[in-house]
Amino acid sequence: MKTKENTIYEEALSRGFSRRDFLKMCTALAATMGLTYKDTDKVAHAMENNKRVPVIWLEFQSCSGCSESFIRSTHPKAESVLLEMISLEYSEVLSAASGHQIEEAMSHVLKENAGEYVLVVEGSVPEDEYTTIGGKGAKEVLKEAAKNAKMVITYGSCASWGGIPAANPNPTKSVPITDIVKDKPVVLVPGCPPIAEVMTGVIAHIITFGAVPELDQEGRPKAFYRHRIHDKCNRRAYFDAGLFAESFDDIGAKQGYCLYKLGCKGPTTYSSCPEMRWNGGTSYPIQSGNPCIGCTEKNFWDNGPFFSRRAKIPGTQTTINPDKVGITLAGVTVAGVAAHAGITAVVKKKKENHASKEEGES
Repeated sequence: MKTKENTIYEEALSRGFSRRDFLKMCTALAATMGLTYKDTDKVAHAMENNKRVPVIWLEFQSCSGCSESFIRSTHPKAESVLLEMISLEYSEVLSAASGHQIEEAMSHVLKENAGEYVLVVEGSVPEDEYTTIGGKGAKEVLKEAAKNAKMVITYGSCASWGGIPAANPNPTKSVPITDIVKDKPVVLVPGCPPIAEVMTGVIAHIITFGAVPELDQEGRPKAFYRHRIHDKCNRRAYFDAGLFAESFDDIGAKQGYCLYKLGCKGPTTYSSCPEMRWNGGTSYPIQSGNPCIGCTEKNFWDNGPFFSRRAKIPGTQTTINPDKVGITLAGVTVAGVAAHAGITAVVKKKKENHASKEEGES
């Protein structure tokens, strides 16, 4: 007979949270999900009434970077997610148990929580001869875990698209999760790895609303993948002005000029890097001086050299010519200044004529 499970709120209180701490956590979660301050009540209500979500976390061909990113979440903190919001029932990286003990525990969870647990997958799935877990091939393990899952979340570009393991010539015949799981809702959270708060934000949405978040045409949550990095980039003004770094150590790079000439894929990459940033909102690659490599997009690993200019500006058929951007914009700027000066002169002349007329009448 099952014992009564605590709600997320009750679990938080049992671990020393005050009511104030709990509401602060809910506010942070609402912000992470892109909700307004008014929606904090919805999050708090869900946390007060919903039980912790059982989670099975499988890992196949990966570098464990997604797990590493997840445990560095700051809004909310990883321990809040792991101990209060979800019940992490299985994880090769984070579980204390191992071997036959943990495999038996997972089998028990799959039966006891059928239809209730969320399946998280990290890493691409290879042919059976390259990866076995507990004596079972990777595909068999995935199919068994997905069979009674409520939904599936793919963390990272390996699980979402195939990733580095699937790079040409793909010796292990790796495939993304969606090539195998066809009958369950799948939320793709690509990135190499994804931002920690994006990962926790997806979990928070599922807990709050009990459903998958709104997805884009690629299957990614719109809340975190609705804008191109180019649209929110802190170097965008330099791009518009035609000011580009020519090398990683030239004066332009030191002045923070646009990195498009150095291969930046920001114009074709959808991610919330500029808004949410990494390491608790500290920075992101472009801000730190490294061009975006487009790691949230399909096949980024096979789309040519990372530091060569290849990204196409949406709305065009070819890459732009940065050398002409500055000339064109300069011409537009000069024309604008000239027009403004002409209008100013006309207005000034009218005022002078009006003043002279008034003096004559007096």
